[in-house]
Amino acid sequence: MNMPDPQVMTQEWMAQISDPNQWKTWFNMVPQPAANPMAGILQDAGASIKPEVVEQLKNDYMAKLTGLWGDFMGGKTPELKDRRFAAPAWHASPLSAFNAAAYLLNAEFLAAMAEAVEASPHQKQKIRFAVQQIVDAMSPANFLATNPDAQQTLIETKGESLAKGLTNMLADMQKGRISQSDESAFEVGRNVATTPGTVVFENALFQLIQYTPSTATVHARPLLMVPPCINKFYILDLQPENSLVRYAVEQGNSVFLISWRNPDMSMQHVTWDDYVEQGVIEAIRVTQEISGQEKLNMFGFCVGGTIVSTALAVLKARGQNPASSLTLLTTFLDFCDTGALEVFVDEPQVALREQTLGKGGLMSGRDLGSTFSSLRPNDLVWNYVQSNYLKGKEPVAFDLLYWNGDGTSLPGPMFCWYLRHTYLENSLKVPGKLTVAGEKIDLSSIDAPAFIYGSREDHIVPWGSAYASTALLNPKKPKANRFILGASGHIAGVINPASKKKRSYWSNDQPRSAKAKPLSAEQWLDGATEHAGSWWSEWAAFLAEHGGAEVKAPAKPGGKRYKAIEPAPGRYVKVRAD
Repeated sequence: MNMPDPQVMTQEWMAQISDPNQWKTWFNMVPQPAANPMAGILQDAGASIKPEVVEQLKNDYMAKLTGLWGDFMGGKTPELKDRRFAAPAWHASPLSAFNAAAYLLNAEFLAAMAEAVEASPHQKQKIRFAVQQIVDAMSPANFLATNPDAQQTLIETKGESLAKGLTNMLADMQKGRISQSDESAFEVGRNVATTPGTVVFENALFQLIQYTPSTATVHARPLLMVPPCINKFYILDLQPENSLVRYAVEQGNSVFLISWRNPDMSMQHVTWDDYVEQGVIEAIRVTQEISGQEKLNMFGFCVGGTIVSTALAVLKARGQNPASSLTLLTTFLDFCDTGALEVFVDEPQVALREQTLGKGGLMSGRDLGSTFSSLRPNDLVWNYVQSNYLKGKEPVAFDLLYWNGDGTSLPGPMFCWYLRHTYLENSLKVPGKLTVAGEKIDLSSIDAPAFIYGSREDHIVPWGSAYASTALLNPKKPKANRFILGASGHIAGVINPASKKKRSYWSNDQPRSAKAKPLSAEQWLDGATEHAGSWWSEWAAFLAEHGGAEVKAPAKPGGKRYKAIEPAPGRYVKVRAD
């Protein structure tokens, strides 16, 4: 799609939009993207808008613009509810307030146009996304010439803020990404990823960490945690007060965790099958041997949960059933609604990835980071442009945002398989449709009680899709599944320490007969009970229920065949993609 220069487009848009004589040109489908963003987008998508709808939108817009202009001429300052314009400087200047209000009106108009487009649902979603990217980029808050708050800072600092902002921008250009946190404040292994433990095994794909028990006794069955390979594992082990890993250890679990290697070109041919066979299945085997336990509490977060579930289905096809329980946090098994990411997945886009990466190569961490940032550009891009560059401020120290900037790459063949067979075709949920590691897989064959968690405001894994896993797992034993819904989003909902007593979560334990029809996600929520605080205690109870007998905590990590390699968090997690 054509993505015009935001600053050029802002100037021309603001000049044209108030001139009724420009409306005919504005809706002409001849592509003039610098002056007409919608024209280029609509032509690229092969879409159109009915003339009568255009006329109605135009009339509504002009009526509101006339009213706004009248208020401005009458000395009335418009109300600005958008938080981008919350600083007093926006309200102190009538011209700046009018400029912001006009922008918000223009944004409303463009959004209405996108909604009025006649196109397929997927094309319409892509148009909405493209329009929103343009709208967010056009904000007057993003440019020094139209941001009174940044101008005021410039005056107050006698130009120092601009000099510092340019320094910040040049430094970020060298890094290839926008700084979201004070990266000097953190170091992996020093003040993030600090839960004591030992690397006891490694291969070309991962290191296996065995964490040091903090209780005299532990549950006999270990907990094997599989984080997403699309991010580094220490989102689960940030700092002691918000570490899910440390919490699991403190609850008396013998915890093992996969630390995925950050791929380089030596891994350019690694496949999804490799992540399943040489990754999770190998980690299961090693954990069983070290612990002496056949059964393990299995855990997967995001795509880690998808890989874990695939691995367990492969093992079941081989006659093995190593899971005492299965925990899935914000995980897709049924890709029925892929949320905001759906805009990036259709046949042409997947085919292009397959052509460029399917036979070898890397999907770079920088590109992955840009993709995720584009889903929330005001929070993850423009907010920092305004603060770091226009005002010359240093980003604050924030562990989660430090982790967010510590990206990982993915092997091209693995990434392409994942895109096509899950996001595009949703084949993973169909029994026997996919062959992985030489086995036809069936998720319904996994014989283990499941703790399934979704976040209510998750834009990566919509909670309804997380809930859909309850229909795939244990279909003949629905009571073996427990679903918990947490507040907030994909990350903040998961990393919600019990000690903080923040947010809330929902459960639905109303008794139901075995013959009752499964509840839809909406029905489940209608009958759910809200609880204050974190869901972590619910998960701890689930692990204890399936953890086996209490035994003496092991005195040292590893075993005869698995000697200590290095202290946690290990060296794999310290390799940066950039």
